[in-house]
Amino acid sequence: MLVVIVVAVLALLAGLAANRWVRPRLLSEDDDSGMAVKDLVGPLLTLTVLLLAFVLVTANGSYGKAEVASRGEAKAVDQLVEAAEYAPDEPKAAIQADAVCYARAVREQEWPAMADGKGSAAPSVWSTELRRVFRQVEGKPVFGMLVAADNKRSEEREERLTQATASIPGAILWFLLATLVITVIALGTCIPRRNNRGQILTLTVITALLTTTLCIIRDVDRPFGGIIEVSPTAISEAERQATRDFLIHRRPADLPCDAEGNRRKA
Repeated sequence: MLVVIVVAVLALLAGLAANRWVRPRLLSEDDDSGMAVKDLVGPLLTLTVLLLAFVLVTANGSYGKAEVASRGEAKAVDQLVEAAEYAPDEPKAAIQADAVCYARAVREQEWPAMADGKGSAAPSVWSTELRRVFRQVEGKPVFGMLVAADNKRSEEREERLTQATASIPGAILWFLLATLVITVIALGTCIPRRNNRGQILTLTVITALLTTTLCIIRDVDRPFGGIIEVSPTAISEAERQATRDFLIHRRPADLPCDAEGNRRKA
């Protein structure tokens, strides 16, 4: 994002410099004439609308899918805890404890890693542990409910991790940045050298608008690491409810993990 802002500022300065030194060589007419403010706004307004449309598509795509997957995963964890109520006491406690630890590992370890488009191995430890406990109730009616909820959790987690990676190739972002530079420099060359305060102000505003648009594109394309980010609210609520159900008949010390979802040492 910083690179986009720096390049845009340099493009604006280059456009103003071109207006000062390049324009006199291109035009021999009275230099008070030139492109009016409305002429500057027209073509760039079209480009701005296209870029904003691109942002909306991205927002409805990567960001929207990431948020849906995060909520779906939390709901699946909650269903695991609820289905465990139909299991015998020992498997029930183990499933609820593993669900708590899984949610903690997702919230404390995998969520920060997704800001860089990566995942974490910590939640996989507890998903493996869940499947091990499922074998204790194999053949019972609750087994199918648990497997279905766990499959849903696995699918939603995979979708969440997929959306954590950038969906827009870097080449496209660089192309958009190059388009911004060329547009700003060209417009800076076209504005008149004198009596141009309104045109320069308009050019500055348009540059800021396009720069903000590109920053939004980059930010929304990384739904777990930008200013507009998907928060772990849903998985935190699932953890809270799972912890509540576990502590009805157990103590906090009985949980096999610490506050960050790491397995306790024996």
